[in-house]
Amino acid sequence: MREVLSEIERWRSEGKQVALATVVKVYGSAPRPLGAKMAISSAGEMAGSVSGGCVEGAVVQEALAVLDSGQPRLVEYGIADELAMTVGLACGGNIEVFVEPIE
Repeated sequence: MREVLSEIERWRSEGKQVALATVVKVYGSAPRPLGAKMAISSAGEMAGSVSGGCVEGAVVQEALAVLDSGQPRLVEYGIADELAMTVGLACGGNIEVFVEPIE
């Protein structure tokens, strides 16, 4: 959380809304550990990481939808190990990410 806190504070001082995405469950291998966090501003800026780059873009889209609705979401992302290797990813596995607006 410390790695994203300064960005959250800056975005909020600029009048932007902020969502926080947190890895809450990991199945198999994953590039980021349980508890990894990423903050997303209403302008689409991000700080931190929940997947090492594999699904960050999708999490940003979820975060923007959460900011629009005000409702948190639990989303799952994953890929089989065999498919991961064929597309050049280091690992397969699934993660669940909780995305919530920060008041």
